[in-house]
Amino acid sequence: MLSPFSGRHLGTFIASEHADGLRDLTALIEAGTLGAVVDRVYPLAEAAAAVRHLLDGGVTGKLALTVPAE
Repeated sequence: MLSPFSGRHLGTFIASEHADGLRDLTALIEAGTLGAVVDRVYPLAEAAAAVRHLLDGGVTGKLALTVPAE
């Protein structure tokens, strides 16, 4: 498909899950072998600073925002 707005070719991507792979992944997570790498956690009020940090290119892992409980 060609996007009339950007002049670029846009394709689709469909992922398929395999039960065996998901079971293996679950086992690794539960064993503590695999986990997420969080670079830094920001309060929601500092979301702009989080985006700046991301755009600076110095992020290793993920950035997280904490949302206050109501």
